[in-house]
Amino acid sequence: MTQQVPSTEPELAGVRNFRDVGGLPTVDGRRVKQGVLFRSGHLAHATQEDAAFLASLGLHTIFDFRNAADQRLEGPDVTLPGVRNVNLPLTDPADGSEFWKMVRDGEIDELRAALSEGQAANRMITSYRTIIKERTAEHSHVLHAMAEDSVPALMHCAAGKDRAGLSIAVTLLALGVERDAIEADYLESNAAHRRYKVHRSSASEDAMSPEVMELLSPLFDARASYLAAAFETVEETWGSTDRYLAEGLGLTPAERDRLRERLLD
Repeated sequence: MTQQVPSTEPELAGVRNFRDVGGLPTVDGRRVKQGVLFRSGHLAHATQEDAAFLASLGLHTIFDFRNAADQRLEGPDVTLPGVRNVNLPLTDPADGSEFWKMVRDGEIDELRAALSEGQAANRMITSYRTIIKERTAEHSHVLHAMAEDSVPALMHCAAGKDRAGLSIAVTLLALGVERDAIEADYLESNAAHRRYKVHRSSASEDAMSPEVMELLSPLFDARASYLAAAFETVEETWGSTDRYLAEGLGLTPAERDRLRERLLD
């Protein structure tokens, strides 16, 4: 435990970016309950102590948004007794596999060609827009499951920043959480003790040089512009958040009320 981390937030040894989403305010004066909705990076490297802590949360369901390529690279999640694991990949294993291999293994000239002059940030924005438009079935599944029985829930991907970040944001939209609060929670992934550890294959000094890290930073940052692109996509595609929830995700008013009762004080 470090002094920078609040006492209510454990610093887990093998799990990055863990936090309770409880306490966020809604537009109608309610708050997300503590202890019902959590987010993190992957659980594949959880220590015994980490697993014991996670088991103590009384989780019903873990939603893992990694694809098969992620799971091969990082490993399967640690098994927690009595907890249901649901794998809902939000990206295709083949989509970008060569790109991410280049991120891990590429030389500086390759990185410059692929990531400089805004290319990396544009790639992230495109990814966020695509997930919102094309992964409505997966996000619908998550919301319907939580409205039914799947709480307390933990949502994670690899870093807990993008796919999990979007899924948490969609959930918070359904709960009526204030947009500024959704963004503030999303940006918490930038905290030093939460950030995904960048791995590069080469052991040379140049592999993690300042220029390389600057080129890679848009891929590993949580940026308000990324989340804004997701919200813009909702408005452009469905016209409003309510229509997105009803038509895009198939959430009825009764189901939305049930979700709010499960997750809000």
